[in-house]
Amino acid sequence: MTVRPNRERIVWAALTVVLLTALALFVFSPRLRAASPEDETQQYLRDVANVFRYVRDNYVDADKSQPKALLEGALKGMLGSLGDPYSDYFAAGDTSILDDTTTGKYSGVGLVISKVDKGAEVVAPIEGSPAYKAGINAADVVVKVDGESMADYSIDDIMKKIRGQNGTAVTLSIVRGESMSFDVNIKRDVIEVPAVKWAMIGKDVGYLRLIQFTALAPERVRDALNWFASQGYKSLVIDLRGNPGGVLEAPIDIANYFISDGLIVGTHSDRDPARNQAEYADPKNMIVDSTLPVAVLVDKGSASASEILAGALKDTGRAELFGTTTYGKGSVQEVHRLSDTGGEFKLTIARYYTPSGDFIDKKGIVPNRVMEEPALSADQEKELAMLLGASQTAANSAADATGNAAPAPQSKGRTIQDFVKANPQPTDAQIAAFIADWRKQGVTLDDRYLRRLVRQEVNRTSNNPPIYDLDFDIVLQAAVKALQAGEITPKQIKPKPATPQLSLGGK
Repeated sequence: MTVRPNRERIVWAALTVVLLTALALFVFSPRLRAASPEDETQQYLRDVANVFRYVRDNYVDADKSQPKALLEGALKGMLGSLGDPYSDYFAAGDTSILDDTTTGKYSGVGLVISKVDKGAEVVAPIEGSPAYKAGINAADVVVKVDGESMADYSIDDIMKKIRGQNGTAVTLSIVRGESMSFDVNIKRDVIEVPAVKWAMIGKDVGYLRLIQFTALAPERVRDALNWFASQGYKSLVIDLRGNPGGVLEAPIDIANYFISDGLIVGTHSDRDPARNQAEYADPKNMIVDSTLPVAVLVDKGSASASEILAGALKDTGRAELFGTTTYGKGSVQEVHRLSDTGGEFKLTIARYYTPSGDFIDKKGIVPNRVMEEPALSADQEKELAMLLGASQTAANSAADATGNAAPAPQSKGRTIQDFVKANPQPTDAQIAAFIADWRKQGVTLDDRYLRRLVRQEVNRTSNNPPIYDLDFDIVLQAAVKALQAGEITPKQIKPKPATPQLSLGGK
């Protein structure tokens, strides 16, 4: 019989029709087929627009759901979702925050900060600013401003809280190290961004302090180098410690003073090849003899433009680095203005790499010779809190919140600030007597460290502080000793970073 084969053909034909129909529905239905990235984006934008309109028309408080407020909140949330402290939205009127380095002046306390979970980490205090004179250091964390927690604020909102009218005061709650917490009351002032200081160490070592990379920094550095040459210098120290960066062109120009050819810095983007750029040295811009030994001082406050200069000099063998690993801010930002709202947004669009092809973002640059002050124990941090007159109320609350050890007991003697206020230029005998008083109260910090604290306070409160401190600065001491002993020899390395390897490590 032939019935069965015919029935089978009918069944298979029907099944084929069903499958083809299902395939057609899958291919041509917008909900079933795999959406292209642009289709997916359009779908999400429609969802955003629908939520925007619904919130605008239905939220219980009409004054809080005005279109501009909703837009600015959405933009902050979108850029904040990237988890990048350097990508942010600035409302109209707040965009001056972006221009501090180029304009060179604003009213505040003089802190360069970066967002962290607890609030804002100090990248560096600006030298000579109220924050610098108050003793705030790189890596300190501002957890409260005028008693208000900064944990949930964006970086630009924290900056607005800290800044204010010239002559007004602000109280910053600081966490330092593992167990030290204190309040600092600071009077705001007009902050002028400094650039360069220089002097001779002895007869033959030039000392060049780069405070921040302003647009005028290359010209000032050229002036310093010409002066060093007139003094017959035979080696050079470049101090980048606490330098938070600045104008991108400045470190490139300065590096070219020392490097005759080859790469100075490159930028790389996985998203847009047009952003892959490289800056090379021009031999006609070199003004320092290639055989002159150079030592560069860096620390955790050396960031961004500082790392471009330090990386170029280290990777080409032109200098040796002394100190601690740098901050690790190796990313490039673009700023765009919104024509309708007047606001601006800043977005990271690429990352720097040094001449060796190393990406330093979130990693920093490790010096050739790592050295720093010995870390303090928890008990020594308590002693330091007493010496600095740390606020016990703030310290107790911070210790309770973080689970750290309890702060030091109330001070029974004069603080360092009190001592220096009474003795603006203390003699060795006065300092010895001050230390002896604290020894009676159980302070175990060594004499050199205590004398260094006194010296720092004297310098902070002086109208004309010394440009360097060779007595207590162990990193500077080591660099000068290495230069004078002939231990640093320019190597004229020419790295070839044809294919830089993007490697982002945790900081």
